[in-house]
Amino acid sequence: MKQMQIDEYILAIESSCDETSVAIVKNGEAILSNIVASQIKSHQRFGGVVPEVASRHHVEQITICLEEALEEAGIAPEELTAVAVTYGPGLVGALLIGLSAAKAFAWAHGLPLIPVNHMAGHIYAARLTQPLKFPLMALLVSGGHTELVYMVEDGSYQIIGETRDDAAGEAYDKVGRVLGLPYPSGKEIDRLAHEGEDIFHFPRAMIKEDNFDFSFSGLKSAFINLVHNAQQRDEELDSKDLAASFQASVIEVLVTKTLRACQNYPVYQLIIAGGVAANQGLRDAMQQTLEEQMPDLTLIIPPLRLCGDNAAMIGAAAHVELRKQHTAAMDLNAEPSAAFQREVV
Repeated sequence: MKQMQIDEYILAIESSCDETSVAIVKNGEAILSNIVASQIKSHQRFGGVVPEVASRHHVEQITICLEEALEEAGIAPEELTAVAVTYGPGLVGALLIGLSAAKAFAWAHGLPLIPVNHMAGHIYAARLTQPLKFPLMALLVSGGHTELVYMVEDGSYQIIGETRDDAAGEAYDKVGRVLGLPYPSGKEIDRLAHEGEDIFHFPRAMIKEDNFDFSFSGLKSAFINLVHNAQQRDEELDSKDLAASFQASVIEVLVTKTLRACQNYPVYQLIIAGGVAANQGLRDAMQQTLEEQMPDLTLIIPPLRLCGDNAAMIGAAAHVELRKQHTAAMDLNAEPSAAFQREVV
């Protein structure tokens, strides 16, 4: 007689940066609620995230988000299986707000506490789109990370390539400031890039080197120097062409390196995850390249609402950790520089 599967409901909390988010995820793949309280307007006047401001907003929003998530999902605390929370990487003050709320809720309702790496959450956002098939490759691109991660099974991460200096998203933010664009500037640069042409031909760092690492510091410096030199000569450069040239360099490096990694490792799927995964130029270029060179490889890019920081992705990753019985005690602390908990691959 076939044993009935018992549904698992995980309440997940994400507060690593400037979004306060609480979600209820069923069986690691169905979103019952995903409440996100953004702080973008509060940080725009500063041109970036201010940690102290972010922490204060989390304090104000976390209880509200908890109540809304439970109400929208139609789930009572006694129906939950576990509580998951991002413990790192991220801003330490912001992380501690989410951790405190998660531990208090788990303790009050006698639920296990599941620690989740924020970057693993980004990867598992793909699972909310379709089932994952291993082995697979994941390209993580965000404001703080640019990594190629090889996975042979659930919860197993092997970083085969990473940035040696700036992350791709960090370069976008700095270029946006030079162009005078409001924070966050990635979306606006992407829009301008589609209206301009790659006439400046910025460098493609490390694109021919026999490794899977990245470097965007040289590109950032080349961009800044070009703009500043033009300003000193009272020469006006077209922002659309600048954006197109910058984005063309970033995308060519990301696509080339990722394609090479997928050709060197046996994979069924390629996941693009993180905030920069929302970039339409990157999405289109990766799709076209794979159709031409690796048509049998399945490309998974989460919908835009799941590319940014959100708790549903934390709930999806937590389901895997729960199956592996990776729970934490109530002395769980924030790890602002947390790396993947690597397993032997």
